[in-house]
Amino acid sequence: MRRRQLLAAAFGGILAAPLAARAQEPGRRYRVAYLGPSPEGSPPQRAFIDALGALGFVEGKNLVADNRGYAVRPGQYGSAARELVEAKPDLLVCGGPEPGRAAQQATKTIPILVNTDDMVGEGLVASIAHPGGNTTGVSILSPELDGKRFETLLELLPNARRIDALAGSDTANPQHFAALQRDAQGRGVTLTIRQIGGYDEIAPAVEAAKAGGAAGLNVLGSALLFGNRKVIIERTKTFGLPAIYQWPENAREGGLIGYGPSIVGIYSEILSRMAADILRGANPADIPVERPTRFHLAINLETAKALGLAVPPLLLAQADETIE
Repeated sequence: MRRRQLLAAAFGGILAAPLAARAQEPGRRYRVAYLGPSPEGSPPQRAFIDALGALGFVEGKNLVADNRGYAVRPGQYGSAARELVEAKPDLLVCGGPEPGRAAQQATKTIPILVNTDDMVGEGLVASIAHPGGNTTGVSILSPELDGKRFETLLELLPNARRIDALAGSDTANPQHFAALQRDAQGRGVTLTIRQIGGYDEIAPAVEAAKAGGAAGLNVLGSALLFGNRKVIIERTKTFGLPAIYQWPENAREGGLIGYGPSIVGIYSEILSRMAADILRGANPADIPVERPTRFHLAINLETAKALGLAVPPLLLAQADETIE
């Protein structure tokens, strides 16, 4: 059984049963605001708006998308959240834990949807089944998937004795780091975790990993790192450092390997449906947090060739997608 099937079996199906359909109010214009690091017009956000349109909330007709919260940098989420809340949106959609917490501090009444690594562990909701408050969303399972990505990187680099990891301060978790360190030690590999607090720290961290002798780089789940993934992809290519990423879409953007759920799928298939339920009147406190059940391994063979790597046949056979 493939690793993505094992994960799906281990973590079960989506917990939320479909809510009863509610009628939209005739003549009403619904306002949805986004807050997070992604630039305006990025594929996940476009997919989200398109999917909402298919569910009856059409931008330019009965839906207004407030785009002021795109491409917000770390440290600016609080002020950005307050500005968005002043416009009284019907829903705030947040990418990552810091935007989610900033939105929660700005409003206790406007519904909030968060796409993040660990909704409970990051303190955004009380529990998966009963979120409480005005917040629900998607937990990506990144702590578990980060370990699976480490295993995949070792399959690609079986002789590696040192692997570095990039970790965003937004999802930093000492218990998670300790588990990764134990796994690495058990495999005879030295793991150095480089924690990133801002965009300007990313490029030097990649360079330091290469200079320190790392054979590969595990880019851990983080909205902060995702928001500046192009720099990571470019620098790892420049320094000849094989890297694995959080999303399969990252391989299509030039990264070597991406493993996890599709971020476009999360926004178009899960968050859009939850958003439509909330816009029709559902209470976020009563909507269980959902978790992805489909995982996708994508390998960019063009990038592998540029790095001088031959992808092992067994790993290649496990891939759902290869990019040439």
